[in-house]
Amino acid sequence: MDLFLAIGIKFLDRVQCWLLIIFKVCMAKLYFRHGTVGSAKTLNLLAVAHNYRQQGKKILLMKPNVDTRFGKERIKSRAGLEMEADILIANESSLKQEDYSGVSCILVDEVQFVTKEVIEELRRISLDFDIPVLCYGLRTDFKSYLFEGSKRLMELADSIEEVKATCHYCNRKSIMNLKHVNGLAASEGPSVELGAEEKYFPTCFKCYRREIEKAQIIRQQQTKGCETSGTDRGQRSQSKELHPLS
Repeated sequence: MDLFLAIGIKFLDRVQCWLLIIFKVCMAKLYFRHGTVGSAKTLNLLAVAHNYRQQGKKILLMKPNVDTRFGKERIKSRAGLEMEADILIANESSLKQEDYSGVSCILVDEVQFVTKEVIEELRRISLDFDIPVLCYGLRTDFKSYLFEGSKRLMELADSIEEVKATCHYCNRKSIMNLKHVNGLAASEGPSVELGAEEKYFPTCFKCYRREIEKAQIIRQQQTKGCETSGTDRGQRSQSKELHPLS
């Protein structure tokens, strides 16, 4: 009798383990798919959205309300594909008011621009409503620091995937977002600057560092040139005051 009881308990333990495994596999997850500028993140998002809709499934497309590059309610890729956003995220309250019944998937574009509170709300929605939430965006800014939304996703996401791209200058994998101002690489300024995508380039760290150092040298030379020019003008002005007839 004790033997049968032991076998039964062992069998139930195994069944419980398998049920836990199945539950973990089937459970909806919070995904963070990050990549550098120009890595086709938005194109990837729109392709996923298209696939769901082709199957007749309901999805919700979201984006931060600060992203107005292609129109306030448009999600558009560089390849030209676009869709209309269902929800513009201002803060976490924007998400709490929604009805998620019947939704098969939530897709969020430019997620780096949302707050950590929004990420925490997306985490809750994924669990409470059993809906997969796929977030796309940049990991770091042009100064190499994590965005607020991206940082919280790195901490909370069930799955973190990289959308790969190559460096603008070489064939290495890009991991940095290089910003150009007046044709030179920049390492200072505001992290959030929308509507100026042509200023940003995907780079590997080696090329990123080279361009930053090169820009610093050029700016130093320009500063010295301005100082020298100003000194020369001052000397000429002083000379005219001393020799008015010359």
